[in-house]
Amino acid sequence: MSWLTNYVRPKIRALVTKKEVPDNLWTKCPSCEAMLFQRELEDNMNVCPSCNHHMKISVAARLNLLFDNGKYSEIELKHERDDPLKFRDRKRYRDRLKDSRHKTGRRDAIIVAKGTIRGNAVVIAAFDFDFMGGSMGSAVGNGLVRAAEIAVESKAALIAIPASGGARMQEGMLSLMQMPRSVIAVEKVKDAGLPYLVLLTDPTTGGVSASFAMLGDIHLAEPGAMIGFAGRRVIQETIREELPDGFQTAEYLLEHGMVDRVVSRVHLAREIGIILSILMPQKAAEPKNGKKNGNGKKSS
Repeated sequence: MSWLTNYVRPKIRALVTKKEVPDNLWTKCPSCEAMLFQRELEDNMNVCPSCNHHMKISVAARLNLLFDNGKYSEIELKHERDDPLKFRDRKRYRDRLKDSRHKTGRRDAIIVAKGTIRGNAVVIAAFDFDFMGGSMGSAVGNGLVRAAEIAVESKAALIAIPASGGARMQEGMLSLMQMPRSVIAVEKVKDAGLPYLVLLTDPTTGGVSASFAMLGDIHLAEPGAMIGFAGRRVIQETIREELPDGFQTAEYLLEHGMVDRVVSRVHLAREIGIILSILMPQKAAEPKNGKKNGNGKKSS
């Protein structure tokens, strides 16, 4: 009896019992509804191979895709005072910050990193949408200012990658103040003769789109990204007119001159590298023999 119980019965159960399949093996494309193998989707940078729909991607993965060999130095940012207004709606702002920090492992919604793209020195200020929807508060404003300062100090291009629902309402006027601060920061980069590029991702809205996000020398956008200030429903109720199809998409803004290029995520690093090689100040080539002429300059 023990032989039947210990050996035969487990064999039979193994044959008839349904094996559990992990839930994260497949992803359904929200656009074409194709079932995509998760590993293949990640290899394709979270872009659907069937319809080219660009799904969201983590900020860390985005930086790895853009920087040469995925190598960069993350800049430590100054910590801001939490919850300066003691704000509370359905939940205390301090608790929301704590939850977002636990979820993302980050202090706030912006990451500033330094490295190279196709050999060109760049500083990237990228938003993490998983941190309170990438909303812009004092810490984000400080991050943008610091990114601009580092770009000027190191004579590097500045690239902003917004993914945000706009200003952070829990900080009230302090959040709105980050709009002019970010504009001033961008102007410092431009005054130094350095390129300022913006990569618009889904979504870029509210006070972010009304400030630094639309001031780039070049505006790139990912396909299908939603870019605008107010929501579609709010605009329709205000102007009492039906809005056209595709309104506030990257393609619509490209057609109306607000975006310079809509570029697939797969080609972004190459495209940005080409643009930077044109816009970056080129250093004069030094003569091979290393001799200096009468003006103190090296000559052949």
